[in-house]
Amino acid sequence: MHIETVELADFRSYESLLFNPVPKLNILTGPNAQGKTNLLEGLALLAVGRSFRGAKPLEMTRWGAKSAAVSGEIRRGDSSRRLRRILAPREDGVWSLMGEGCTWARVIPFGWADLAIVNGAPQARRNFLDGFVAKIYPSYASTHRRYRQVLARRNHLLQVSGGGSHNRLEPWNEQIVDLGMEIVSRRRQGVASLGAEAERLYPALGGRGSITIEYRSVLGDVPTPASFHERLRARLPEEIRRGQTLVGPHRDDLLVALQGRDLRTFGSRGQQRLMALTLRLAEAGPVEEAVGSAPVILLDDALSELDPGVQERVLSHVSRVGQVFLTTADAPLSDAAEAHWWEVRDGDVRDASYAALRGAA
Repeated sequence: MHIETVELADFRSYESLLFNPVPKLNILTGPNAQGKTNLLEGLALLAVGRSFRGAKPLEMTRWGAKSAAVSGEIRRGDSSRRLRRILAPREDGVWSLMGEGCTWARVIPFGWADLAIVNGAPQARRNFLDGFVAKIYPSYASTHRRYRQVLARRNHLLQVSGGGSHNRLEPWNEQIVDLGMEIVSRRRQGVASLGAEAERLYPALGGRGSITIEYRSVLGDVPTPASFHERLRARLPEEIRRGQTLVGPHRDDLLVALQGRDLRTFGSRGQQRLMALTLRLAEAGPVEEAVGSAPVILLDDALSELDPGVQERVLSHVSRVGQVFLTTADAPLSDAAEAHWWEVRDGDVRDASYAALRGAA
């Protein structure tokens, strides 16, 4: 798939913009704080209906505006879809995002916060993994959401009544186990496909050494519903003391290792950044296979802190994987001859020849 056109109205720093990107590599250049990341966010919102920065509707609306709109057209083969997203307050004053989605639209973002996939807390790696799995198994998102709801209810019982009777907890245990087993199974499948792709991609991007991507579950290597129930029973006294559920996929982690050593501790900043980028780019192959079309890739300042040789390899790779948007504040890149250049400045976007792009800030 690719985005043919996007229109922004009162979105972030853009009062009005019409942008027609090319179907391949688009490089957005210009000084910092000019609107490059905001444009990527608008592209993501158009395609999949959410901000990759986790922003709320009000936060994405231009200061002082009463509403915002992101609309445009996305294409896959001979079919296209016109999408429109509206950010506005409801009658009760709460801001919301409205608009219809597209079942085959997928976006893979990369930004500075993705370093946490490698060097951050386990929650960052779980979020990354859950996001990837939801891209290839659409029903996974609802399963995960239901698990979080059940988990919150079970934690509440542990806190307000010290767990109460075992009979009160048992219905929630059953749901925790059923949903948790499905989550672990899907995550393991996701890690298998992601790991195979990352192992191939990391050296191709200039990384050195063998990498390992491994799912680490508190339930063990081969969990069963019976063993899950047993672990819940064994940890119940401690759960009552702490007022929280200590067993389940919400406690799992993802090991990212280079030469058998955990990159959280032993990786350099450059190695960690390249690994995080590799993991994001590794999503593209499995997603394309699952959906039937390549995802749109959004790379926000992805080349900083990478050696020049690695930068060239990354550019060579992304120029062949479908529609890509790459932001950079640096001087023109030496190995991006086939890219289309756009200059972003003061909320305005102009093509490489500095001709106006039918949009004004």
